[in-house]
Amino acid sequence: MKNKEFNIPPIYAVLLAIVSVQCGAAIAKTLFPAIGAAGTASIRIGISAIILLLAYRPNLKQITPNQWKIVIPYGLSLGAMNLIFYLGIERIPIGLAVTLEFVGPLLVAIIGSRRLIDYCWVVLAAIGIALIAPWSNKNVDLLGVIFALLAGGFWAAYIVLGGKVSKIMNGGQAVSTGMLFAAILILPFGFYENGLANLTPKFLGMGVALALLSSAIPFTLEMKALGQLPPRTFSILMSLEPAAASICAFIFLQEHLSFYEILAVVCVVTASVGSTLTAKR
Repeated sequence: MKNKEFNIPPIYAVLLAIVSVQCGAAIAKTLFPAIGAAGTASIRIGISAIILLLAYRPNLKQITPNQWKIVIPYGLSLGAMNLIFYLGIERIPIGLAVTLEFVGPLLVAIIGSRRLIDYCWVVLAAIGIALIAPWSNKNVDLLGVIFALLAGGFWAAYIVLGGKVSKIMNGGQAVSTGMLFAAILILPFGFYENGLANLTPKFLGMGVALALLSSAIPFTLEMKALGQLPPRTFSILMSLEPAAASICAFIFLQEHLSFYEILAVVCVVTASVGSTLTAKR
């Protein structure tokens, strides 16, 4: 008899992946007071690296110099994106941070285009950012906004480099090797912040849950969905991340967004979905 318990339809797989990531972010934020943002990022990436290395067992000796040139910056951008994003959500609500961070992938999707409709999506996303910006919303921390936007820049780099590395390396080998370099980048910050000195069995257990929710589970679900869904459908579903982040943060952390902040989330989600729907095939 075949095991049917993992036969999740691809659309539901993507939605579950999104919820998993955002629940992981909520767990991460509860760890900040005890071990700090850098310490939390260190635990998440460190445990994720161990899980992926054990799962895929990449042969580092077989990686060619050309592959190293791509997979190392790919891993470093992954590590920087996660560390800086955690520094961002330490200061501003998760929903706003994800909304700001999402501008990176949006720009990657439409960069180089000269069509009027694509400029409209950029303007709509810019309106969303303006609604969050400290000069129009005095309740938002400026440094948190900068961190979230910077994380979006590293997310854009991660997407571009991920596309390149996927063409020259096996997916499992690439992501496990990349996660190794992400851990190498982040761990010193965790030790410098001294958050890892406060690590207890309870926090370590939460770190394992965080690694599973934020990396292992969504990665597996997304890989399953990518093999069955058209890229456009996948991108549209991923555009729901800012909204999902806001909902999860409200449920688990009681983070309330103002009317204008909710409007900012709607603007960025609409811009992302719109750019996907109107993209040239």
